[in-house]
Amino acid sequence: MNSRNLIIAAVAVVAMIAFTSAYVVDESEQVVITRFGKIIGEAKTTPGLKFKMPFVDQANSFPKLLMQWDGDPGQIPTKEKTYIWVDSFARWKIVDPIKFLQSVTDVFNANGRLNDIIDPAVRNAITSYRLIEAVRTSNRPLSSLDSGWQEQGAEASKQRQQTEITIGRKKLIEGILKQAQPKVDQFGIELVDVQIKRIDYVDTVRNSVYNRMIAERKQIAEKIRSEGTGEAQKIRGQKERELKRITSEAYKTAEEIKGGADAEATKLYADAFGIDPDFYSFVQTLEVYGTALEQNSSIIMSTDSDFLKYLKRYLDPAHP
Repeated sequence: MNSRNLIIAAVAVVAMIAFTSAYVVDESEQVVITRFGKIIGEAKTTPGLKFKMPFVDQANSFPKLLMQWDGDPGQIPTKEKTYIWVDSFARWKIVDPIKFLQSVTDVFNANGRLNDIIDPAVRNAITSYRLIEAVRTSNRPLSSLDSGWQEQGAEASKQRQQTEITIGRKKLIEGILKQAQPKVDQFGIELVDVQIKRIDYVDTVRNSVYNRMIAERKQIAEKIRSEGTGEAQKIRGQKERELKRITSEAYKTAEEIKGGADAEATKLYADAFGIDPDFYSFVQTLEVYGTALEQNSSIIMSTDSDFLKYLKRYLDPAHP
C-alpha cells in the first residue's frame, strides 16, 4: 500500500515538473526566459513547445504583432504662429524582446516612453513648418473655388505662393519618424509608421477662418453673379439687335412686295382703264361717292357740278 502511494506521489511530482517546465510559444508571441530576474539564453521567437527549468524559470511573453500608440490631441503653434489641434498615432513592434524587457518591462510602460518621444517629435515638426506643409502632400493646382483667388495679379500671385509647399506632409512625417526612431532603439522597439490623424484649428482661429471663408465664397458668388448678369445683358442685346434686324428685313421685304404688287395693280388698272377712260372715270367717281357720302349725310351742290355727272346720268337716263 505504501509503495502504491509512493508511485502515485512520484507520478504526480513528475507531472507537476513536466507541467511547470513546458510552455508553448504562439505564432504571435516571443518569449524571454528569466531565472530569479536574470535573463537566460536567447529569446524564443519560433512557435512550438518549449521547456524551461521548473519553478525557478519564468516565461515572459511579448507580442510580435504591430501595436498601436495613440497620442493625446494638443494645441501646437505652426511656423506662422497659428495654433492648431494635432492628433497623431503610430504603429510599432518589438524587435528585440530582451532589450525590451530590460528597459521598459511591458507594453504599458513602453506606451509611456513613446509618449515622451513621439509627442515632442510631432510638436517639433509642426512648429518648424507652415500649416500648409502639414496639410498638403503635393503642389497639385487648386481650382479658383478651392483657393479663393479672384483676380490675376500681385495678390493672386501672393496667395498662390502661400499654397505652394516645399516639404509636404509625407516628408514631414518621414522627418518625425527619423527623429523618433533612434530614441526608441534602446527599448528594442521599431517604429513602423507615424501618422497625423487629424489637424484642426483651435476655436478662436476656427471662427475667424470660417468668417474669412464665408467672405471669400460670397465674393466669388458675387463675381459669378455679376459675370452672369453681364452675359445675360449681352445675350439680351444680341437678341434685340437680331430681332430688329429680322423685323427690319421683314418690313423691307414686305414693303418691296407691296410696292411691287401696287405697281402691278396700278399697271393692270392703267391697262384696263386705258381701254375705256370713261369707265375708269365712272369707277373712280363711285369710289368717291362711297367715301364722301356716308349714311345720313347731306350735301348741297349745283346741278351743273361734275361731281354729280354720273349720278344725274343714273337718275335721268335722258341726260347726256
